[in-house]
Amino acid sequence: MLIRIFEVLLKMRLPKQNISLYLTFCGLLIAGLVYTDTAEAQNQKRVIQLSGIVLGPDSASFIPGVHVYVPKAGRGTTTNSVGFFSMPVLVGDSIVISSVGFHRQHYIVPRSANEYQTIIVTMVEDVTFLKEIEIVPFPTEEVFKEAVLALNIPSEEIDEKNMNAELLALMLKTTPPDGPQNQRYSLDQWANSQNNRYQPVTNPLLNPFNWVKFFNSLKKKK
Repeated sequence: MLIRIFEVLLKMRLPKQNISLYLTFCGLLIAGLVYTDTAEAQNQKRVIQLSGIVLGPDSASFIPGVHVYVPKAGRGTTTNSVGFFSMPVLVGDSIVISSVGFHRQHYIVPRSANEYQTIIVTMVEDVTFLKEIEIVPFPTEEVFKEAVLALNIPSEEIDEKNMNAELLALMLKTTPPDGPQNQRYSLDQWANSQNNRYQPVTNPLLNPFNWVKFFNSLKKKK
């Protein structure tokens, strides 16, 4: 390039002093451009593919849904169902690993990192103990005691007529079963049907011993 500039200056037939000044200026300009290109190349950061696994405090379980991001760059990702993540980063980036219930972890990509960098992050639980509180509908304990002492609860005695044995037996016999009792009865019937599924079905009326018991009960007026 300097030779081309020198040929142009010779064709212009400028004084030798002016030519030397022009050549010096052009040399300084080219040197500055070369220095700028070199500095920009040195300042340009390398791109690293960062991959890793986020483990729990026991170092044996994976934590899914952990946020892995670079705050300054505004980019990031989350771990999958097995705690794995992979994202492109730059050398020197400060990476934050955070998840609900765990302390934040920080990782800075070293300048000597390889093109494919792999890390293992172990999270630490963030446990916060709250003070015990007691919730009462009264402002103070003294007001609560006064309210209890001021209560006038009538004492209701149980009528002895309601404790009659025949009446209780009749109530037990005539009271229909509720929901849980019906469910239990249905389950028992189903269990019996399954147990008797492969057994022969007998007719009790064809059993002579049952007829003997029946006649004996008639004689005894039972």
